[in-house]
Amino acid sequence: QEQLVESGGGLVQAGGALRLSCAASGRTFSNYARGWVRLAPGKEREVVAAISWSGSITYYADSVKGRFTISRDNAKNAVYLQMNRLKPEDTATYYCAASPAGNSGTFYYIDVDYDYWGQGTQVTVSS
Repeated sequence: QEQLVESGGGLVQAGGALRLSCAASGRTFSNYARGWVRLAPGKEREVVAAISWSGSITYYADSVKGRFTISRDNAKNAVYLQMNRLKPEDTATYYCAASPAGNSGTFYYIDVDYDYWGQGTQVTVSS
């Protein structure tokens, strides 16, 4: 059974950094577009970062551009999110997501385009 498992969340002060990891099992996700989606209380889900299966194309929401970096290691079936200069408004549950990609440059910036989801990891940024 396919499974995505996030790790690396936690409590951090504003200005700090965290690195989220997403491990995949049950199938090879190397030719899948991957993304990180967050859900904060009272807000809609937001795709904060996405990456094509080749890793050559990335997308960032304006709210995180310049602070977050998405990367992937297809040999490890993993994707990562480096989050720097964290702000209290980054507080949310972060989900790893994946979906089949039609070609090496495909990525998805809309949450409903993702077929596979992890259980989420909580990130809390204190002011």
